[in-house]
Amino acid sequence: MKKQEKCFLVREALEKDVPAIRDIFKSVYSSDYPYPSFYDEGWLKRSVFTDDILMLVAEHQESGEILGTASVIFETGAYSDLLGEFGRLVVRPDARCVGVGKALMEKRIEFVESRLHVGIVENRTVHSNSQRISRAHGFSPVGFLPLKLYFRERESMAMFVRHFGHALKLRANHPRIIPEAHVLAHQALENCGLPFDAVIDEDMPPYSRHEHFKLEELSSEGLPSLLRIERGRVRNREVFGPMRLQYGFFRLTKRHATYLVARETAGDSEDGPVAGAIGYIHDELERNVKVFELISKSDEAVRFLLDSLLSLCRNQLKVDYVEVDVSTKAPRMQRTLLELEFLPAAYIPAAVFCDVERVDALRMVCLLTPFETGPIHLIPEMKPISDHVINAFRRQEVLPAIADAVGRIALFNGLTGEQAARVSGACTLTRLKNGQTLFAEGDPASSMYLLIKGKVSVSMAGLRRDVGQVSAGESVGEVSLLTSGPHSATATAVEPVLAAALSGKTLAELIRQRPDIGIILYRNLAAGLGAKLRRADEQMVKR
Repeated sequence: MKKQEKCFLVREALEKDVPAIRDIFKSVYSSDYPYPSFYDEGWLKRSVFTDDILMLVAEHQESGEILGTASVIFETGAYSDLLGEFGRLVVRPDARCVGVGKALMEKRIEFVESRLHVGIVENRTVHSNSQRISRAHGFSPVGFLPLKLYFRERESMAMFVRHFGHALKLRANHPRIIPEAHVLAHQALENCGLPFDAVIDEDMPPYSRHEHFKLEELSSEGLPSLLRIERGRVRNREVFGPMRLQYGFFRLTKRHATYLVARETAGDSEDGPVAGAIGYIHDELERNVKVFELISKSDEAVRFLLDSLLSLCRNQLKVDYVEVDVSTKAPRMQRTLLELEFLPAAYIPAAVFCDVERVDALRMVCLLTPFETGPIHLIPEMKPISDHVINAFRRQEVLPAIADAVGRIALFNGLTGEQAARVSGACTLTRLKNGQTLFAEGDPASSMYLLIKGKVSVSMAGLRRDVGQVSAGESVGEVSLLTSGPHSATATAVEPVLAAALSGKTLAELIRQRPDIGIILYRNLAAGLGAKLRRADEQMVKR
């Protein structure tokens, strides 16, 4: 197709289009697409005919060639939630830049705006094309999902949302959220044109851990016992998702949904009554788990079920990413998930129906793989949310590593626990192998480094010997950072190194906000520099 030609129309897909749809996905993604069902002609044929999926194609009016395809998945939420996912928009490589993607998005909205209250899009972040299309068609950024999907490597997704019909008129006011979700909620609500009306709940305790349960997997025989538990399934939903227990055992297994069941073991009985269950969908190819329901007869089983699922994900399923959509009427569940190392990653206003109103959902994510974002490309509107989420996950990774070494890091001398945590949260982790360079002489000084483990040698051009060595507990690169000049020496790892990096920009902002911390940090930096100078003098005397 020639670039200047724009003679195409967008229509609903037919059975005869299936081979062309499959070929487009193969031509764009080869074998790396995380949804292999789009390569399956049988699944594509069913998708053309089912009411649960809308599939469109863009067809060249003269040649009849299929230039692109897009779909809306209505199974993203429970049937009553009127929630759909706008995804799987792909354009043939030789048909790009002529408006095919834009036309497919416009036609999707036209087809579904009377069927949905909420549409969501999870856009790739290795490029910003799909983000721009979403934003241009009224979708607002509400979240950043770190390392959610696997293409050639794990990729993060940018989450957008658009509301239709009476969705926002039915939205429940004054959601209750934990303080850690405050910034994300504020940004998402503002992006959707809504006032920030959330109540920050600082005092709600998490669910406590109880051990008197036996874990088993749900069978068809055990379904009636769970269905009789009304609390947590109907009257007090804290977790939302695309499935529910009452859909029946056949439909659950068809969607690869599984429940872990907690059975009481009080006394001598190993087969006591059912106390609750947690439902999840496991994607083996993506190494992802989506929690969609948590049922409990009482509070005691909740923490046990969450702990058990995470243990299963780590030790047997080998999962990298776990997500759960939590009600913003359930701060206790939010607090519990936070203790289990889940972090807020998206805030979806008016996401689901509860009783007679639509409730906001907080998507919380637990990463079971090292957090390395890689190159990401975001539109400006997404940056505030992505920066906040990325910083939160980086802090989560940094804090335990630094916490174990606080007593050995001279920069932290004299800081209270709260002050040390604030400084730690401003750092990022850097790992070096033996022989790798931390920074080179003449490089711009953007960060100083606190050595947690390992040792670094410092050398200068023109000198035959190293200037000195910096060991765990000490800092390196602070002089150039404080003077705003380039590095005057090269720092090289002489053994494997784990270091906390504190950028000059972050340090300046931290000191501006907390001058009490700044006084202690500058005093410790001066003491550290004095110790290094004395050590260097002693070495020179020996030589």
